[in-house]
Amino acid sequence: MRDDGFHVFDTTLRDGAQREGINLRVSDKLAIAKLLDDFGVGFIEGGWPGANPKDTEFFQRASQELTLKHARLTAFGATRRAGVKAADDPMVAALRDSGASVVTLVAKSDDRHVERALRTTLDENLAMIADTVSYLHEHGQRVFVDCEHFFDGYRHNPSYALDVVRTAAEAGADVVVLCDTNGGMLPDDVFRTVTEVREATGARLGMHAQDDTGCAVANTLAAVDAGATHVQCTANGYGERVGNADLFSVVGALTLKRGMDVLPEGCLEEMTRVAHAVAEIVNLAPDTHRPYVGVSAFAHKAGLHASAIKVDPDLYQHTDPALVGNTMRMLVSDMAGRASIELKAVELGLDLAGDRSLSGRVVERVKGLELSGYSFEAADASLELLLREEMGEPVRYFETESWRVLTERRPRDGAALFGEYESLTEATVKLRVKGERVIATAEGNGPVNALDRALRSSMEGVYAALAGLELVDYKVRILEGSSGTNAITRTLVTFSDGTAEWTTVGVGPNVVDASWVALEQAFNYGLLRHGYPRDSAL
Repeated sequence: MRDDGFHVFDTTLRDGAQREGINLRVSDKLAIAKLLDDFGVGFIEGGWPGANPKDTEFFQRASQELTLKHARLTAFGATRRAGVKAADDPMVAALRDSGASVVTLVAKSDDRHVERALRTTLDENLAMIADTVSYLHEHGQRVFVDCEHFFDGYRHNPSYALDVVRTAAEAGADVVVLCDTNGGMLPDDVFRTVTEVREATGARLGMHAQDDTGCAVANTLAAVDAGATHVQCTANGYGERVGNADLFSVVGALTLKRGMDVLPEGCLEEMTRVAHAVAEIVNLAPDTHRPYVGVSAFAHKAGLHASAIKVDPDLYQHTDPALVGNTMRMLVSDMAGRASIELKAVELGLDLAGDRSLSGRVVERVKGLELSGYSFEAADASLELLLREEMGEPVRYFETESWRVLTERRPRDGAALFGEYESLTEATVKLRVKGERVIATAEGNGPVNALDRALRSSMEGVYAALAGLELVDYKVRILEGSSGTNAITRTLVTFSDGTAEWTTVGVGPNVVDASWVALEQAFNYGLLRHGYPRDSAL
């Protein structure tokens, strides 16, 4: 376990799970807890046992199925009910019996919430805090107290808000967490408030920030600057409304910018892997532009940037991406210059041999193609095929003579506009493969599926590896500036052979034309990957 001088406290499984669109099973929560432990957080808040059957089951299963290297599981709950002793409150008993060595109690610190939401007196609220903290503390559990709506309460009635902090600390709370529950604070307000509270109470303070002003990470760092030694965050910033302080941005800033040793050795480089794995479990696409962990966090597109990076990567990067388990990427687009092309070629394993004429031709061709609608940023396979072509090594395994797609649609229940129907698509391709003319026909559930099947069937006898290729993603975009059904279309197709994935791009006057271009490239690239000799006659 880490030294207790600073706490990285994660609440993805409780507060993060309140994000719209996230619905975690117990098995999901156990898997995420393992990932968070890999990242080296000190505390993992698992949920509210007693209030939620799923969370009760989580703590039961965690005691048997989780072996944590770095983190302590924490149970979340509320102070006892008004007028009831902590020893007689079943919800407090559920926290006591949860098996968690640490309990986080939420307590009201805004007098308006005490009187209007709890409907009790200010004195009784303080008694509820003191009784619950001391009861759990006496039963051997470590207690943190989350002061809900603290910053709003401190503005309205600072004397009472301070009484809440003092009461919690004096009753035995190890940390008193100041919560910006509505997410409305700004960093200078947070710094001033935390400083004043620390000086007035002497309590050990923590920070819990919601991101409604887009300042949750900055507010958390401001609280640390003011003396807080406990930060509450969620993976990828998940949380209610717009979210919470992002665990990875906070830890990245504390470690790489403040020089604070807040994670166990070797854990920081797990950041990108853990961030993406958590996103997969909650079934949300990873944010490509997330600081530190996004695939675009260290991606460079402008030619001016690429020229500088070729000399020294640190000139346009705030830190080494390897420190957080990420990688630098060069993007080739209509903004590319020679340096971008040369660096991207190295990334793809190609050597342009310092040929300025060659790199210049590639730049001009890329710009011309992007002007017509192509985009190579997410289509490295297409770019590699283009580079090889300009290097005099074109990758072609077949030649297209023609293709045709027919789709028949038959309503099942008459001609009702929204009635059920059945659809059948048939594709025919005519190719030249190794000097032979090949014709193949296949059916599919749509034009792209039918063309994919026809292509395979026409060449599988010659290139056996095609049987192992799988279309795993397909995207269509109507290009800006186009209109209606007469629009230019761009498609991206991603294939896998079980060991790697590659993406190609196609552009055409309709979705089928664009898809065919991308499919041709994808099949050629896949055959190149499998080491087949290229057809020199093509």
